[in-house]
Amino acid sequence: MKLYNNLLADFKEMPLGYSTIGIIASSCLGSVAAMLILMQGHGFLDMLQLFAVVSVCMGFNAVILAQFKPKIILNALILSLAVSIIFILINII
Repeated sequence: MKLYNNLLADFKEMPLGYSTIGIIASSCLGSVAAMLILMQGHGFLDMLQLFAVVSVCMGFNAVILAQFKPKIILNALILSLAVSIIFILINII
């Protein structure tokens, strides 16, 4: 919890800069996850995984564009990165 509070305090100091870095990180991890999902095939479950990754990454971008509070933006970033990493790990194994 201490790490999260430290990240939130830093994020509140400069939300525009961290949001920019977050967009880059979320987009890169999301695109890697999408590539790995599509390498597995084009079945229904693959498309469902792809939908989940794209939806979460687009949701993060929408939160930034809507200029939500820094805490909501940070939580959306963490969710986006976590979902992308989970689908990357699922499709690597």
